[in-house]
Amino acid sequence: MARPTGNTRLKAARVAAGYRSQQALADALQVGVRQVRRWESDAPPWPQPEVGQALTRALGQDLEQLGFIPPGGGARVDRGRRTVLAATTAAVGLAAVPTLAVAVQPASVAQDFEAVTRSHRRLYWSVAPATLHPAAISHATLGCALLPETAGRTRQRTAAALAETWLLAGRIEFFDLRDAVRAQQTLLRALQAAGEADDPLLGCAILAHTAFIPAWAGDREAAVERMVAARTYARRGPAPAELLAWLDAVEAECETRCGHTRTALHLIGHGEGLLAAGSGHPVPEWLDWFSPVRLAAFKGNTQLRAGHLPQARETLLGVLDTLGPTGEKQTTVILGDLAAVETAAGDPEAACGYAIRALDQLERTWYAMGMDRVREVRRALAPHQHERCVRDLDDRLYGWSTTVSALAR
Repeated sequence: MARPTGNTRLKAARVAAGYRSQQALADALQVGVRQVRRWESDAPPWPQPEVGQALTRALGQDLEQLGFIPPGGGARVDRGRRTVLAATTAAVGLAAVPTLAVAVQPASVAQDFEAVTRSHRRLYWSVAPATLHPAAISHATLGCALLPETAGRTRQRTAAALAETWLLAGRIEFFDLRDAVRAQQTLLRALQAAGEADDPLLGCAILAHTAFIPAWAGDREAAVERMVAARTYARRGPAPAELLAWLDAVEAECETRCGHTRTALHLIGHGEGLLAAGSGHPVPEWLDWFSPVRLAAFKGNTQLRAGHLPQARETLLGVLDTLGPTGEKQTTVILGDLAAVETAAGDPEAACGYAIRALDQLERTWYAMGMDRVREVRRALAPHQHERCVRDLDDRLYGWSTTVSALAR
């Protein structure tokens, strides 16, 4: 298997930090672009102290995590053996595991590691995030220990499964635990592992997830930059129509969050066209968070925020009727959006009915995004707070079990 050349860890960190080119990073650090090229080569020189400090501040990792070997650190081993191990052992507080010069794990290790990754992927839809997250992190730590002991196709498969595991952990941190800072670092590790696997489609998915973080903070420029990077990786595919349509949906969500609903609706329309046309390219197993009904869910939320209330109601009701058994988390979001539609339409009783249904579902399957929707609705219902339906909602929203569960997360 042809391995990606150069310091893939630094390249991944640069892209994840929003520096799309070597020149952009060079300008930010006030160094020559030739210096950045040398850092991203197979044998990057150790930076000078002041420049090294600026580099770690810009990219959020220390120099060894970025692929540099300290002066006097011994002969450089094959980059294919260095992997993401050093960064991860430091992040989770483990002692460093010695780098091995030869593969010692059998080819079956990749299949076994992938099997656990696949199980975690399925468990995400039903297991409490606070329970699944430590298991995913432990599995990623194991993958980092295994990776230097593998080679060839076994190494590539293990690295890809490791990238997916980090991606799952990052998704839990951002969408379920609402820890954007930690999610950013976890997604960076996912991107670096995808680079080890030389898997551009997985890299595309990870980069698109990083776009949510600045979008939620209202930083449209940073979100767009990350989407440009994600689409660049998708072109290295071949990317299936489903992945390209999901990119449209992600970018639409970012535009909606930043107040550009017209652009968002155009993107969703483009995604619908992609799904209708198809591509013939196989869909990766890990792309289990997207489907035509999930695209419709994005659409309903954008229609709501654009003030197209009848269209939003129709779209969201259709989604609610179509979501399958793995859609329990999404159900809470849809119910919250329907509650917001009725609030905006001046029907607080209907709004409270949907919000209470969302709380019923949240007691079965916690999802922070769903609770965020309910809280947004309650704030919007402030003019009706003395009505009986709103007081009933408050009784549920601030009941013992709901309040304790929310604070515990």
